[in-house]
Amino acid sequence: MSHNVTLIPGDGIGPEISEATRRVLEATGVKFNWEIVNAGADVVAEYGTPLPDMVLESIRKNKVAIKGPVTTPVGSGFRSVNVGMRKALNLYTCLRPCKTYPGVPSRYDNVDIVIVRENMEDLYAGIEFEKGSPEALRLIEFIKENKKVEIRADSGISIKPISVFGTERIFRWAFKYARDNKRKRVTAVHKANIMKYSDGLFLAIGRKVAEEYPEIEFEDRIVDNMTMQLVKNPSQFDILVCPNLYGDILSDLCAGLVGGLGVAPGANIGDEYALFEPTHGSAPKYKGMNKVNPMAMMLSGVLMLRYLKEEKAADKLENAIAAVIAEGKSVTYDMLSPDKQAAAVGTSQVADAIIAKMK
Repeated sequence: MSHNVTLIPGDGIGPEISEATRRVLEATGVKFNWEIVNAGADVVAEYGTPLPDMVLESIRKNKVAIKGPVTTPVGSGFRSVNVGMRKALNLYTCLRPCKTYPGVPSRYDNVDIVIVRENMEDLYAGIEFEKGSPEALRLIEFIKENKKVEIRADSGISIKPISVFGTERIFRWAFKYARDNKRKRVTAVHKANIMKYSDGLFLAIGRKVAEEYPEIEFEDRIVDNMTMQLVKNPSQFDILVCPNLYGDILSDLCAGLVGGLGVAPGANIGDEYALFEPTHGSAPKYKGMNKVNPMAMMLSGVLMLRYLKEEKAADKLENAIAAVIAEGKSVTYDMLSPDKQAAAVGTSQVADAIIAKMK
């Protein structure tokens, strides 16, 4: 069986790590029919947007996509390509596994945390009112009349929606993931002690959904306490379910616990479509230098293989990546201590080494 997959190389370092990832995915023995489409800063001159319609059309057709990092032009009025894709395709789940691999420079061992971040609501919903705008002033007056709270007229305002619908589906997704992957505990992350009608609702719905999965332990943590607990003892956590903003912050924190964004894969998944991508940026200053670490995108490819039910191939690729990391001979500069960075290899050589481990 072959899989039709949209491949978005991205820009900056994207094409290099995308090519390395394509090579290792094909080396697993799984057959792919790649449809290559481009997005990001490099296509704006041709299409007038960093997210051409053909990109979304390709994903809607193939259902599954993997992409390299893309650059959203700064100060140009263009929306984030990543946010635009999530909203257009209703990719409401952001999946961010953070796992230690022996050989990766890290302060911690035995970390295996999965962050499940709600993608569509919370402060990232994009409902904002500019300082001094008529809409902002009307909202300020409304709040004054109805809540008896004075907001300064020179305030910008962002709205934080948390719905029953959105919260139920993200918790059900997380509990199903826990069940399917033999995970034991789900932790809800919130600030319900302060934001009682938004985060309070998030927590209440999480508790309600948890009753449907009695075999999986459920607990909750206030977000500020969670950051401390993660730094003190990250191995105590299994799956974290977070509203959008907290999930964004904690996913980078957890990536730091396991060695950095170079080994941090990601996925954005909805009911119909799935998009797999590394969590780091496009690093344009390293473009074309065959220098950067492709493993985050390769590990995103592992997630894609599991989504496609190619479990043996996923294990094969993840084990090969882990073996190359443990060996420490064919890794990029960020995986080595400063005194050993002269021995670092390039992006394509990492792919060569991983492919050799799978033979």
